[in-house]
Amino acid sequence: MTDRWRIVEMSGWDRDAIDLVEPGFIEFSADGTGQFGFIAVRGWLDSRPVERDDRPAVEFTWEGVDEGDQVSGRGWAVLVDDETIEGHLFFHLGDDSTFRAEPFTPADSVGG
Repeated sequence: MTDRWRIVEMSGWDRDAIDLVEPGFIEFSADGTGQFGFIAVRGWLDSRPVERDDRPAVEFTWEGVDEGDQVSGRGWAVLVDDETIEGHLFFHLGDDSTFRAEPFTPADSVGG
């Protein structure tokens, strides 16, 4: 699951909102770190590999900023197939949303 994934759908926000500042993404690194960005939220991950329903997955905590305010939370993501991950992102004492993401491509970059 390591790599950069393009968030293409969230239950809490539509695609225009997800891509408000930059294309929405979530990224997992082999060392257990990572990051995500959507709307005006940027978060940094501390993740652990797990299995969910016999599929590779990660569970993570995160901290970050939302329009300049400190925010934090938790989440998880599972590899559905080579082209899709699905997960859930929770804000501490706030919103939560499911998400679906696909491999990030150069065409997904800002201005790409």
